[in-house]
Amino acid sequence: MTSPAKPGHGDAWTVDDLQELPEDGQTYEIFDGSLLVSPHADVFHGAVANRLRRALDRQAPPGLLVGQDIGVSAKRSSYFVPDLFVARESALDRGGPALPPADVLLVVEVVSPSNAGRDLVLKRHEYAVAGIPLYWLVEPRKQTLTVLENVGGGYREADVVPVDGTYRADRPFPLALCLAHVF
Repeated sequence: MTSPAKPGHGDAWTVDDLQELPEDGQTYEIFDGSLLVSPHADVFHGAVANRLRRALDRQAPPGLLVGQDIGVSAKRSSYFVPDLFVARESALDRGGPALPPADVLLVVEVVSPSNAGRDLVLKRHEYAVAGIPLYWLVEPRKQTLTVLENVGGGYREADVVPVDGTYRADRPFPLALCLAHVF
């Protein structure tokens, strides 16, 4: 088994190195060759993610898949596992260690207090540079959905929806999302 401290003699971590890590209840991600380790989310976090997934699943058209627990990687030295994603189903049929960003239409992160900076800054930047069109930040403490749209390799805030609101959009597919059903 590869040591969680480093893949070997100061080498950078790659997506391939993740295959050697144990199934130990941790979430492993890579940023620019450095291993990031997080405990699995708590029950409320998981409930919010699953409610949102059900709502999106009901509205997703054929050819698009709403998923969880699959990583996204633009390069071998960075790999992130969003809480949810919407991707072209054909990308999943190709297999591989991670989804290519070109096939991902939306990534969703449910913001946890323990690693909020990772979602609000690091992943926001990396997903934008990778060209993912939409990034949603779901904040259980604030009970809001922040919708970010990729404009020229960076995200701009398109909408902030409170718990008593309904988000309607045409992308990544036509949808209406009642936030009270998510929180």
